[in-house]
Amino acid sequence: QVQLVESGGGLVQAGGSLSLSCAASGRTSRNYAMGWFRQAPGKEREFVAAISWRGGIINYGESVKGRFTISRDNAKNTVYLQMNSLKPEDTAVYYCAADESIFVLTSNLGSVELRGQGTLVTVSS
Repeated sequence: QVQLVESGGGLVQAGGSLSLSCAASGRTSRNYAMGWFRQAPGKEREFVAAISWRGGIINYGESVKGRFTISRDNAKNTVYLQMNSLKPEDTAVYYCAADESIFVLTSNLGSVELRGQGTLVTVSS
């Protein structure tokens, strides 16, 4: 079984930056695509970013393009999300997710194989 553990959430002012990490532990022998989605109070889950196993395919949600950067270090079984130029509307619980299909991570969040417990990001105006 694989567990995903997020870290790095917190409070930041609008225009600031924050970096999230997600470490996978357990039986990590499968080649997962990994990504992030978020959910704000009263809103539906929203895709944020995803990266394929080798990093050759990267997708971003429209609302974060040009501001967020996803990366991964397979030697450390870790995926990162660098968030710049944060806006109050970025406030949400951010979840790390993994699936063998980057398509599922990007377009079918309800079917992702693995997800973390989430970390809260709050952007103040």
